[in-house]
Amino acid sequence: MSDLISYQLEDGIATLTLSNGKVNAISPDVIAAFNAALDRAEQDRAIVIITGQPGILSGGYDLKVMTSGPQNAINLVAAGSTLARRMLAHPYPIIVACPGHAVAKGAFILLSADYRIGVEGPFNIGLNEVQIGMTMHHVGIELARDRLRKSAFHRSVINGEMFDPAGAVDAGFLDKIVPAEQLLATAQAVAQQMKKINMTAHKNTKLKVRKALLETLDAAIEMDKQHLL
Repeated sequence: MSDLISYQLEDGIATLTLSNGKVNAISPDVIAAFNAALDRAEQDRAIVIITGQPGILSGGYDLKVMTSGPQNAINLVAAGSTLARRMLAHPYPIIVACPGHAVAKGAFILLSADYRIGVEGPFNIGLNEVQIGMTMHHVGIELARDRLRKSAFHRSVINGEMFDPAGAVDAGFLDKIVPAEQLLATAQAVAQQMKKINMTAHKNTKLKVRKALLETLDAAIEMDKQHLL
């Protein structure tokens, strides 16, 4: 489908594999490819698995774009936030099979999914924005506030604390961890289990549960467009 995000459909499960350099940077082109892949998955009425390369889901936004000018940074963050909002409201389940590190926007991909599986190992998962001199954007704050455990929210967003995979489960970034060699098989098993869900009920319940969050994110996206990061 794209050099940046491959699309593999098998047995009603669409696997989207992110591949953009060593850290799977999230660029405008990657976001466009993500949206196209989700369009196709919706047409295929498929459960979605999102994964990356061995050792990394994503290290975050493309720093070349983020440092190329304030407006470029604002536009990229707005596009990424809109993608997160779309994932949260996607009509079919979204599973993330995180093969290692998930930092900044990589961690927000985890927070935008319905089920998150990580792998054992010396990996960092979390929101490092304040470590690299970025004031956290409104969407990031609200998404983290909703999806992280209260005890981890301030440590993550304000202190920029990074978590190992087991700590990421406790914090709320992941739902479970498995040995790396079992990652995709586990994600496939979760997807097969989710096939038992009535998808209309899933979609309608998801929108009810996340109604307040989605409305908050809509307002936050507009706020972020008005302010320098």
